[in-house]
Amino acid sequence: MPSAPLQPPQPARSPQPTQSHQPAESSDQPPDQLPLPAGFRWGVSTSAYQIEGAADADGKGPSIWDSFTARPGAVKDGRTGRTACDHYHRYAEDVALMRGLGLDAYRFSVSWPRVQPGGAGPVNGPGLDFYDRLVDELLAAGIAPTPTLFHWDLPQQLEDAGGWLNRDTAHRFAAYAAIVADRLADRVSSWITLNEPFVHMVYGYAFGIHAPGRTLMLDALPTAHHQLLGHGLAVAALRAAGAGEVMIANNSSPVRPAGGGAEPVDGPGRAAAEAYDILHNRLFTDPLLLGRYPDLSAFGLPDPTWGGLVRDGDLRTVAAPLDALGINYYNPSWIAPPAGDDRLPFTVAEPPEGRYPRTAFGWPVVPEGLTELLVGLRQRYGAALPPVLVTENGCSLVDGESAGAAADLARIAYLRDHIGAVAAAVDQGVDVRGYFAWSLLDNFEWAEGYQQRFGLVHVDFDTLKRTPRASYGWYRDLITRRRRLLHSPTSSPF
Repeated sequence: MPSAPLQPPQPARSPQPTQSHQPAESSDQPPDQLPLPAGFRWGVSTSAYQIEGAADADGKGPSIWDSFTARPGAVKDGRTGRTACDHYHRYAEDVALMRGLGLDAYRFSVSWPRVQPGGAGPVNGPGLDFYDRLVDELLAAGIAPTPTLFHWDLPQQLEDAGGWLNRDTAHRFAAYAAIVADRLADRVSSWITLNEPFVHMVYGYAFGIHAPGRTLMLDALPTAHHQLLGHGLAVAALRAAGAGEVMIANNSSPVRPAGGGAEPVDGPGRAAAEAYDILHNRLFTDPLLLGRYPDLSAFGLPDPTWGGLVRDGDLRTVAAPLDALGINYYNPSWIAPPAGDDRLPFTVAEPPEGRYPRTAFGWPVVPEGLTELLVGLRQRYGAALPPVLVTENGCSLVDGESAGAAADLARIAYLRDHIGAVAAAVDQGVDVRGYFAWSLLDNFEWAEGYQQRFGLVHVDFDTLKRTPRASYGWYRDLITRRRRLLHSPTSSPF
């Protein structure tokens, strides 16, 4: 992580100091009796580069993560995703694990360079065939496929032409979306266009912690617009193919002032918190739901067209109606005024010392922050907010804590309390329709390599053996009990 004063924001799964996470206090209401709506979707999430492996099998082209992980020092211990969990060859085994959980849905991502190696031009038939087989396997298990079209593994040839700094990438993305939908939309109803465009912009293009490893600081802002434009163009392609539900998955974080308290203080503290909220949250949600960008003058863009970057008609494309909004949540952000010669109008601060337990990543465990986030979205956007799905939420353990109930109590507590936080938001009127745990499997955790483990299923990366953890059994039992309650004629919490 860059040193101060250029400390970056801290989105989901960024490098953090390793600390222990102790189980949170139990909520009073059993999770299976929480007031979640009928039809609530229970799922898990993964992403292609993190689990598939088979980096150049069957005609797959190189991605920016293949290139980035080849750089000395880019990833802890020099690890890569070339093998990862070998899901490409073991997908049937992994779907069987999902069937054992009793899932309603599985959120995975499609590898763009596996389907279209150069990001444009010919389609790689064997690569597309893999997702055809995966979808059929999921449907046979009674699990709804929920593919994400872009989870950060851009074809390297597109990056060589400018990546998301290049407006043409948005059009290439829409063409790729049409290719995938043409093959799968007859069996796949729910689609996600992009995963966490904020994280990809900040960590990939501004600070260089993730692929493609650029260090452009505020000059990375054009990637925000081009990703969102690509999303809007892909929505049109998916609709044309008959997609029934289209959404985007944003990483979102409630913003808190450094030093404690739930509301920003007046003066510089409030201005810093508002600037961070604009960059992390509103920049990637206002244009989707309101058809306009927030005021970016604090970031050197007082012109609403961003100096001509935002063209006539772009925002109408970006604001294409959504059927749902995916929200990925891990923790709030504590923000202080800028210090010294900071180029950013805020400083990302540490949470109050000793107030919250920590995951192995060092992230504070704040379940009520998820309620705060969901209720805040409803308050900000009102009727413009579509139904919400929590598309990522989970807890990492360190490598030494493998399978076994004793090591997994923290993850069970984390899941229990965050699902309770979703129910609290529903109780306050937020239309939340699903929860996807991150993640099904331990996986390649980006710049952290294989040291951080989010899986409900432990993976031995030497043998690739899968071993369900205690949290797998807890989640399975929760889903089973809620299903029984839903169908009970005398005992239902709904």
